Amino acid sequence: MTTRTAGCATKAELSRAIRRLARDHGLDPVLRGRLVLSASEIAAEAVRTAEGTSVTWSFEPDRNARGSGLGLLTVTLRTARPPAPRSVTELPLPADAVHGLDVVWRLPARAAGSASHGNGSVNGSGPADDAALADEELRAVMARADGLTAEHRRLKDELEETNSGVLALYVQLDERDEQLRTAHGQTLRELEDALRPAPLAVEGLELAVHYAPAGTDAPTGGDLYDWFVLPDGTVHITVVDALGHGVTSTRSALNVTHAVRTLALEGHHLQSIVARTDEILLPFDRNVMATVLLVRVNPATGELRVANGSHPPALMLREDGTAEYLEARGRGIGFPLPGSDRLVSDRLAPGDLLLLYTDGLTESRRDPIEGEKRLVEAARSHRGRPTEEIPGAVAGDMHTVILHPDDTLALAVRLTGG
Repeated sequence: MTTRTAGCATKAELSRAIRRLARDHGLDPVLRGRLVLSASEIAAEAVRTAEGTSVTWSFEPDRNARGSGLGLLTVTLRTARPPAPRSVTELPLPADAVHGLDVVWRLPARAAGSASHGNGSVNGSGPADDAALADEELRAVMARADGLTAEHRRLKDELEETNSGVLALYVQLDERDEQLRTAHGQTLRELEDALRPAPLAVEGLELAVHYAPAGTDAPTGGDLYDWFVLPDGTVHITVVDALGHGVTSTRSALNVTHAVRTLALEGHHLQSIVARTDEILLPFDRNVMATVLLVRVNPATGELRVANGSHPPALMLREDGTAEYLEARGRGIGFPLPGSDRLVSDRLAPGDLLLLYTDGLTESRRDPIEGEKRLVEAARSHRGRPTEEIPGAVAGDMHTVILHPDDTLALAVRLTGG
């Protein structure tokens, strides 16, 4: 390892000394220019006050690359005053170390005798040589800047092309998403239609229903209904609200409606059906919990009977505007001691309106008592509409504010007297 030192009284002498030692050791012109600028900044104050500076450099060959001329160039700049730590870190070429008055750079380089000087490198020892080296550094910096500009332009073009491709992909995905939404909506409508019983045409009786799920992500739920005509001409209506949402609760509700239909068609007494349904389903679905409302209407006479298993009561709105909830106590499917305690009997006259519903209609604001009062008001305001419009109109009034979203079912029954 050889070590050399040069004293420098002026900034020009310092720049010249560093340029040449950097040139002799084959430093890249850009790196060389950064080193010259950094040394000049540190020594500026010492040169201005004529305190002088000195630069020492040494080269240590790389033991792992013998014969290649490669090694480590250590350049040490000594000034009369210690440099500020911040200024050292913000130099064009940050220093590797600071020891008192010494600022040290360690750079990969070549031995002085092996550095290549082709393609624009400069030899000589006068001011013209120093200017030529500075020109070389400037040209290298400009070439680097031009290269970066070209690279930036290339990357910008690639980015614009990529953005254009991404935009086209978004358009394709949006079109595909719209197709999927359309297909999904069609499938859901078909599923809902499959769950609904066939429309019932009974002379003297009008029935209409409205159903809305708690959310579009779960278009089916545990709120279901069933209606059919018994052999004696009586119309049977079942309203079920199974615990939970989505397909699982739909399955439970379907099991309940099917069991009720089977028992009703077999001729079981209306009051016994809730308890018998629980007995039938218990071995197959131990987790089912559902409230049930059962209604029988004789279209010829208007005779009405109601059985209940933990379900909200039916609302009877008379032609004169008086309203009454038909309270029939009982416990639902899956509840302790399931069954309807008694039947409520009444008579539906022409012009009267009977509303059956699930708790999603009256408890959307978390207050069932307030919900029952609002339901009476909504039924009165829409009683003059055609029967098929009443359930949806009532639900629209009840759901102006929803604090507790839930599946909702509303079913209207009206005797026409035909």
